[in-house]
Parts: sequence; structure tokens; C-alpha cells
Amino acid sequence: MKTYIEVEPGVELYVEDHGSGDVLVFIPGFTFTTEVFSRQVDHFCKTHRTIVIDPRSHGRSTMTVHGNDYATHGADLQKVLQALKIENPILIGWSFGCLTVWEYIRQFGTDDMKGQVLIDMPPKSLSHNENQDWVEGKLDDMAAAYTNYLRNPKGQRDFISAYANSVMVQRDLTEEELSWLVEQSLTTPYYIAANLFSSGLFSDYREEAASGSQQIPTLYVVAEHWSSTARPYLNKLAPQAAVDVLGGHMMFWEHHERFHTLMEAFLTKQT
Repeated sequence: MKTYIEVEPGVELYVEDHGSGDVLVFIPGFTFTTEVFSRQVDHFCKTHRTIVIDPRSHGRSTMTVHGNDYATHGADLQKVLQALKIENPILIGWSFGCLTVWEYIRQFGTDDMKGQVLIDMPPKSLSHNENQDWVEGKLDDMAAAYTNYLRNPKGQRDFISAYANSVMVQRDLTEEELSWLVEQSLTTPYYIAANLFSSGLFSDYREEAASGSQQIPTLYVVAEHWSSTARPYLNKLAPQAAVDVLGGHMMFWEHHERFHTLMEAFLTKQT
């Protein structure tokens, strides 16, 4: 089923709902769409009710100049779950989609969650302790990305292209694959992307990351390129969580079979 759910007057989110059983809800990252999870939908809808969402101002959802922050995204998620009458889902966020999961926990707690899978996102993006903390990058580098790229459509194209080729996958992308990724991102206008970028970078969800892992089953899947920092950081912040390392930032797409194996092992423990 493909549908649109109104989360406030004039703002609809595009949602796909496939299969039956225990519920998995996939939330894409910064400016990406339901399309990135097509392999997960095909695989998991055979055994689970599998839901994917285009967040506000992403993909086929309404483009709006307000609410482009993760506090609003967390509230939007709750409205989608209510509209679909979903109980006890496992929420699965990728990249900035993890911020939506943590914001949901901040606002609504974990009582109605069965578990969470957090794909390759630190709970606090920026830190002065860059040699000890798992962060998105150095402050100057993040500021340069915002200032130099997210000011016009070409800059956004260049930013996503560079990120896709250098961080998201571990092999060379074909022209068709790169175009597919960039075109998804460009459905979000650059001026909205800039708002989302700054909202994400200045978020701090360490408290929710710690408490969530204490209250519900939690799996982190982190990319190989920063696993030496991410794993000890998570072991200290969220020691109850399971932590697996795989591929690049988009490992669930590039190494989907191995990712599905990790997910299935986690899901088996929840049955």
C-alpha cells in the first residue's frame, strides 16, 4: 500500500506499507527517500509488516518551509504511527533518520517501541573532544559544507555527489547509481536542505541514546571507516546496545545481504 498521511494541515507524508506481522519502520537520512530501502522492503516484507516513510520535505512528501527540524520530524513520526494504528514497532533510522528516532524517544518515550536499529549516526554530531568522541566531522569542515555547498542547487549536487563517492559506499558508483542518489536528494530544495543540515549538526541526543538502549533492545550498525572510534564510544555511552560494523555509510544498500543477516539476528532475539 502506498498512501499519504496528513501530519498537519497542508502537510502530508508519503508512506509505503507492505507485508504483515511485527512492524519495522524505516526512516531515511538527510534529503533521501523511501527508495534507498527498496532492498529491505523486498526482503523483510515477507516476514514483517514493513513501513518506509518520506519525512517532511523529502521525496514525495510535502515540501514546506516550516518544521524542517528533528523535533518536528519526531512528532510527525508519532502521527504516522497513530494513523496506521501501529503498536510496538521497531524503529530503524539511517543517518539523520536516527535523529528522528531519538527525538521520538525524547517526546514519547519507549513504552510503545519494541526496539530500535540505528544505522551509522552519532547521537551528537559535533564535539570539542574530536579525538575521543564519535562525531560527524570537525567543526570547521561541517561549517564549510554548510557555507560552501548548501546555498544553491549546484552546491547541493556537488555535496551529495562527493559524499556518495567518498563516504556512502566502498566501491565506485556507476553514473546511473550516482544519478539515482543525487536526484533523490535534490527533491529537497537546497534552502530546506540547509535547515535540516544545521538542525542535525546542532542536535544532542546522547541522553536518549543512553536511556533508549537501557529500556529497549538496540542495535547500532556503524561504518568501517570510523568504527575504531564509534565502537568504544557506544560501548561507554550505551553499553547495553549491540554494535556491529559493516561497509560504508550506506552499507544496508551496498552490502544488503550481510546487513539483512545482522538485522535478522537482532530480530530473532526479539521474538
